[in-house]
Amino acid sequence: MLAATMPRIALGSQEFKRSNRAMFFGGFATFALLYCVQPLMPVLSHEFALTAAQSSMVLSVSTGALALSLVLSSAVSERCGRKPLMVAAMAVAAVMTLLCAFAHNYPQLLVMRALLGAVLGGMPAIAMAYLGEEIEPQSLGLSMGLYISGSAFGGMAGRVITSVLSDHFSWRLALAVVGAAGIYAAFEFWRSLPPSRHFRPSGDGWRVLPAGLRLHFADRGLPWLFALAFLLMGAFVSLYNYIAYRLLGAPFTLSQSLVGAVSFFYLLGIYSSVWAGRLADRYGRRNVLWMMAIIMFSGLLLTLSNWLPLILLGVAVFTYGFFATHSVASSWVGRRATSNKALASALYLFFYYLGSSVVGSATGIMWGRAGWPGVVAVLSCSLLLALLVALRLRTLAPLGQAER
Repeated sequence: MLAATMPRIALGSQEFKRSNRAMFFGGFATFALLYCVQPLMPVLSHEFALTAAQSSMVLSVSTGALALSLVLSSAVSERCGRKPLMVAAMAVAAVMTLLCAFAHNYPQLLVMRALLGAVLGGMPAIAMAYLGEEIEPQSLGLSMGLYISGSAFGGMAGRVITSVLSDHFSWRLALAVVGAAGIYAAFEFWRSLPPSRHFRPSGDGWRVLPAGLRLHFADRGLPWLFALAFLLMGAFVSLYNYIAYRLLGAPFTLSQSLVGAVSFFYLLGIYSSVWAGRLADRYGRRNVLWMMAIIMFSGLLLTLSNWLPLILLGVAVFTYGFFATHSVASSWVGRRATSNKALASALYLFFYYLGSSVVGSATGIMWGRAGWPGVVAVLSCSLLLALLVALRLRTLAPLGQAER
């Protein structure tokens, strides 16, 4: 049966459950392996005598390498297939995390983290392309939301594990445990994900790459979604990069474990991403995206307080808004792209992780000069620009009912 006539995976089917289970593990592994070092930044600052900006490089080199490898990975997937590349990316990244536990010095740790980011590029964009190709359009928002919820859980679990284990044992043991969890997640992903039915291998991935880039950047909506990814992820990573420094210092002086527990707010993303996906499927992405950006900005402003409960509330609202916004924007890319969906997803995530790397490190300089108010000032600029982009997208004419 031709791919065009084969039915897509429908809500309620066994394949729908299997694909969502696999993507939950995929999102978990991607965020856990990538961001498990974030709460370790103060620990690494102390051990290797680093500034906050220098310590942030342990994350920025990974997200930067990941951003650069995403577009290349999309071309590779056109030849070797979606599932094999995703499984390999998850497994190798997990092994690299294990090796990070044995780094002899900080430069060596940075090299291994950069390699981890480069190989992990074979997972996020390809996952978005797989869902866009295989899931029925009316259920894509839900499936993408479940994938993002796995990312939220992975980001929370990776941070909490490394915070607690580094507080009571060592950061090396913490990374080893996260690496082992990543290997298990890769196995479950391989075991659960249904094979592609609407993908056909092509040897033209590299040859058509320039034409694909021109096509996507000529679209009236996709470049704005790419800009939104840069701004939102840059703000999100920056807040979690430096909130640990603030809470570890006076007047709060919290322990490493308690600061790591802030990552439990990621659990809110499990709900908000699915909720936003359903809302977008019902009312349209252009009608809900800007509201999610406002929620995120409101949470950021609350963190200016010096009262700990209000700061934590602000982080919670900020996190809720981020995962909701990301869920809506990322699923919109899959619907908006008329061809070469893997490349479109790769470009979205290229800017997503580039924002994490660039804004995340640049905000560290502002932290050193102006403290938390300086961080909030930078992130406010990013989120206000994101809101303007979301409002601009509200006026975008849909390509059809499926892209509503």
